[in-house]
Amino acid sequence: MATLLLTKEQVRGLIRMPDVIAAVEDAFRAFSGGEVEQPPYMGLHMSQSGAEIDFKACYHAGMERVSLKASSGGFRDNPGRFALPNGMGTVLLFDGASGALLCAMDGSLLTGFRTGAAGAVSVRAMARADARVLAMIGTGNQARMQVRAIREVSEIDRIHAWGRSPAGLAAFKTDIEAEFGLPVIASDSAQLAVAEADIVVTTTRASGVVLQAGWLQPGTHVVAIGADQKGKQELAPDIFRTARIIADSRAQCREKGEVQHAIRAGLVTDVHAEIGEVLLGHAAGRETRDQVTIFDSTGMAIQDTTTAALILQLAQERRIGMPFDFLAPES
Repeated sequence: MATLLLTKEQVRGLIRMPDVIAAVEDAFRAFSGGEVEQPPYMGLHMSQSGAEIDFKACYHAGMERVSLKASSGGFRDNPGRFALPNGMGTVLLFDGASGALLCAMDGSLLTGFRTGAAGAVSVRAMARADARVLAMIGTGNQARMQVRAIREVSEIDRIHAWGRSPAGLAAFKTDIEAEFGLPVIASDSAQLAVAEADIVVTTTRASGVVLQAGWLQPGTHVVAIGADQKGKQELAPDIFRTARIIADSRAQCREKGEVQHAIRAGLVTDVHAEIGEVLLGHAAGRETRDQVTIFDSTGMAIQDTTTAALILQLAQERRIGMPFDFLAPES
């Protein structure tokens, strides 16, 4: 069985946001439907301060696919010393029936796309149908990806944005207006950015609270992206007191997600449901028009599995990539 090798540029030519949104919806359904074995991720810290490589693995029983993703980050010397980015990603996709390696692909684009797609899935499932005003708290690469994804599922009229870096905020405004023709209003504070918002997305490094409860309008849907480890935080715990809380993974969010702080403070006891349960019709998402809803997104390996399987399928159909055979006998 030949293994396919896909470079970053080949993945870039294959991956499309509408397809990834569908793949991530499938991932959430499979996870909450009991078709997924997903152990906790493993993180290794390197000798260089701040540098680490994380490994996430998952088995999708219904699809008979296994993925293993290695993501590196914090290698600050890479650009100058090795002419490499400071963070990279690689995904290995295996056949669950035989254990054979089907594909080795660049994973740096995959993670950004599937994280953006998760936010869009929650917007389609939980935001009000007439939601038109988007607020972005954080203006980096993932903020751009969230806009690209949410526009696939919602008719956004304008975007209010705030970030800690004035230069980053200005660049975000320029880029988004050029790409989509949408007006981006650069706000002087996070409070001003969310004042008129129907949908609020937080994509900061989660190094401190950037969103307070009293700032949100009734009926707002919040997509919380930044918190994915113990201690990380973007939202004030009070926001959760009366909100409808939906997680990607109930267990993972209790430990590493945004809701960890509200649980620790005794303001809530648990999330209400997983997004997969909502998609399967086993739990309600939004229950009333004025309800504040929160999607706590920590990111799951099953999203990598379904997205990588999609990319491999497209590559095979279009005959893209370089096949090689690990098991070929020596000539």
